[in-house]
Parts: sequence; structure tokens; C-alpha cells
Amino acid sequence: MKILYSCLSQSWGGMEMITVDAALQLINRGNDVSLLCYPGSKIHLSAKEKKIRTIPLKAGSYFHPTAIFGLVKLLKKEKFDLVHTQASKDLWTLVPALKLAAEKCPLFLTKQLGSFIEKKDVFHKFLYRRVTFAFAISRVIEKNLNDTTPLKKDKIKLLHNYVNTHKYDPSRTEGGKIRSEFNISDDDIVIGMLARFSKGKGHEEFLEAAKILCEKFDNIKFLIVGEPSRGENEYAEKIKNLSENYGLTERVIFTGFRSDTPDILSSLDVFAFPSHSEAFGIALVEAMACAKPSVCSNSDGVLDIAVDGETSYLFEKGNAEDLANKLELLITSKDKREAFGSAARKRAVEFFDVKILTDKVLKFYEEGINKNI
Repeated sequence: MKILYSCLSQSWGGMEMITVDAALQLINRGNDVSLLCYPGSKIHLSAKEKKIRTIPLKAGSYFHPTAIFGLVKLLKKEKFDLVHTQASKDLWTLVPALKLAAEKCPLFLTKQLGSFIEKKDVFHKFLYRRVTFAFAISRVIEKNLNDTTPLKKDKIKLLHNYVNTHKYDPSRTEGGKIRSEFNISDDDIVIGMLARFSKGKGHEEFLEAAKILCEKFDNIKFLIVGEPSRGENEYAEKIKNLSENYGLTERVIFTGFRSDTPDILSSLDVFAFPSHSEAFGIALVEAMACAKPSVCSNSDGVLDIAVDGETSYLFEKGNAEDLANKLELLITSKDKREAFGSAARKRAVEFFDVKILTDKVLKFYEEGINKNI
């Protein structure tokens, strides 16, 4: 299939990373994929580095006549079999261009984030009418699409994000290397979280729980992995200062950004996911693929992934004491850690592996193409 993939975002986060990887997965299946992206953006540079054909297009958030007419020429010339965007804002460019080019190929939208804005006005009806299928990455996003857009229910499909579970296979990772780097002994129990420094990710509760647990256990360490989101440097410093104020300097390690995520996760005994609100929770799936037991907030997309009492313990969102109590259940039971970890790996492979979900999206593509004939 000849596919135009689109993500005109100028940011660099989960959505943008997923876009590049999804394009690569489709290329690896023998598809001809071009990526429409904002010139000079990180997604543009990343895609070029990975030898993905890029089509730079300078577009604004809404109607951008120059971008639209430039895209019309491209659509008429290339004759794509389908168009797939990871960013709903791209519809403001894609839909008018498809209309003006008289291209009837199917248009797919992956919805990565929920919206509090109702989009049922005449302009959004025009945009969403052209969408063949909208993919919701979790049940909470599926409900959000039903509640806030004019899309009919049969156009909304549940399609989770994925991980390469082979890459996160614990037999292929080197957690010991990470422990050596940070002088963590084999006897220490390591609890870690992976998240950008951004309000709502649960860093405060994680540190409060660490403070409670460090008063009970001498052999625990905590890893906080990630860098500040754009404009969140002050917040990151606040979190580091909080760790010092709690007297946790010797027990909490801030690693900064790490590209060796499988090894980092492999070094942990327990994974914590205290985020207040996540559309999905890709870091949680990565930890599960590494066979790590977890303690997660009981909210939103997490509920599609974690199984309470089987792969994870769920705690009340924002409740540091409950988080500490659930972590303690795993700290004090090696058998429980191993049982949860084994079940987590099995669930990740069965439901969230890249092969399974790429197969699924290709079937939706075929269905959409046949629907448009």
C-alpha cells in the first residue's frame, strides 16, 4: 500500500515517537510510506535519520491556505492508497486538501489524547465526516471520541499503542549494568518510575511514598528516570528539591533522560506508575514486557493495561500513603514480585506486542479501502 502518514506537530513526545515507529513498522511490512511533517521539527529529523521518506509541510493549527494548496498538488501527483494522521489538528489541513484534490482514499485518525472541547459544530462536522475510521488508544479515549465528536460509533475502533516485546525481553537486557553504574547492590530493592517532569505525572506522590518506605526499610532505592517537558525546568527543580527536603538524597537517584530504557527497566524490582491521568501508558507496557510487577494509579488508560492483583496493584490516584502501602506488599514478598512479573510479561506479549497491533491496523486499512471503493 502507498501510505501518507501525517504528524505536523513541532513537539517531541510520545505521539511523535509513536508516529516514527509506526511508519517504520509499516515500511518493514513492505508498504510505501511517506511522512508529512513540520520542517525542522524533531519528528522530521528523527524520520530522516531512520531513512523514512519525509514531506516537510509548514502548516498552522487550523486552516492554512498555502499548506492546503501545497498538499493538493502532492495528493494529485502521488495518488496515495490511504492517509493516516496521528494528530487530530492535522485534519484542518488534510480534509480540505483531500476535498480540493477530489481524492477519495480513506482517511484514518489515531486519537492519542482526550479533549474537553465538544467538537460538534459545523466546521468539525465537515472534518470528521471525511474520517473513515478513528482509532482510540484506550477505552477512555474511545468514550471521549463518542462524547466530544460527531463520529458515529461504528467509525470508532479500539486500537491500543504497542511495544516491541522482543526488545524488552528480560533475557536480552542488562539490568546489572545499570545497578553497577549507580552503585546499587544486589541486595537492594529498586523501585522506579519513568516519566517526563510534568505536573500530573505523580512525582510528588512517588517521593512522599519513598519517604514513608525509607523509614521502614534500609535496603530500598528509588530511580526517577526522565527529563523536563518543554517549559517544565522549574518544576523538575522543585521535585529534586523536594527529594532533598525529605532527606532522600542517598536513596533517590535522578538519572535524567535515558535511551537504554530496556536496561533501566530490567534493573528495577518494582515499577511505579503514579500518573494522575494517562490516555494509555506506554511506559507501563514496557515495564510489563520486562516482566516487572507494578503499582499503578487506578485511572484512565491504565485500566486497559494493568490487572489488579495479577500483574499490578492499583492505588487511589494522588494518595501517597496508599501508593506506599501497595509498594510495601511487593517489597516484602519476592514470590509476589515474581508472580506479578511473569503475568505482566505474558499480558504484554499477548495484547500489546507490535506484531499483533500492526496486523490489526493493516486489517483496518483493508476494511477502510474496501469501504471507500
